[in-house]
Amino acid sequence: MRHERGRSLFTHADVVSITRLASKPARNLVVRLVNRGLATRLKPGLFILVPFELGLEREYLGNPYLVARELADTPDYYVSHASAMDLHQMVTQPQFAVFATSLKATRPRTVLGTEFRFVRCKSEDMFGIVELWVTKTERVRVSDIERTVLDGLKQPDHCGRFSEVAKGFWMRQYAISVPRLVDYALRLGVGAVVRRLGFMLETFEVDVPAEIERLRAELTATCAMLDPLMPAEGP
Repeated sequence: MRHERGRSLFTHADVVSITRLASKPARNLVVRLVNRGLATRLKPGLFILVPFELGLEREYLGNPYLVARELADTPDYYVSHASAMDLHQMVTQPQFAVFATSLKATRPRTVLGTEFRFVRCKSEDMFGIVELWVTKTERVRVSDIERTVLDGLKQPDHCGRFSEVAKGFWMRQYAISVPRLVDYALRLGVGAVVRRLGFMLETFEVDVPAEIERLRAELTATCAMLDPLMPAEGP
């Protein structure tokens, strides 16, 4: 099936296209594959082929980022937040949920014990995206490392908390372009992101005075919590 096309996930429409069977015989074929343990049903109409080396495995998820791509069901998506941090090697803890961002609202879903969460964004905020290989044959759209930091600063709750985002920045700061980081922050135009980014750069004593001045020029009289998951008290 899709192994010939370098893809392990497939739908009923793929079976019809590849086998040239009518719809009902194609569905019957998929049912037989699932019943024999050669494929796993991930959701209605979405399946994954079980690798031969695993034998007749009836609950095989495969690569969770590929599953997130299929669940998003739109080309306008990207793997984001804690999941993007994982792909960019910015985490030290195992991740128990998979995050993706897209232009359309998609309800959260749990598939074979793995939780998939979807964040909606505006079309003008769909930038800073690259493609990364997650298997030998397939890639997914992922926020680049700078956008990953900013998504974390915007919604720390999707990354563990602010401290996890700061830790990820520290771990991978040699790979991060601070000018691009500031460009993205100004493009997003979210005051909390500007403040948290400036705080983080100053705390880690990153020697970029011109970039910090660009952020400082955007400050207003309002204030934002450094970490929205912490109590609203203290200095």
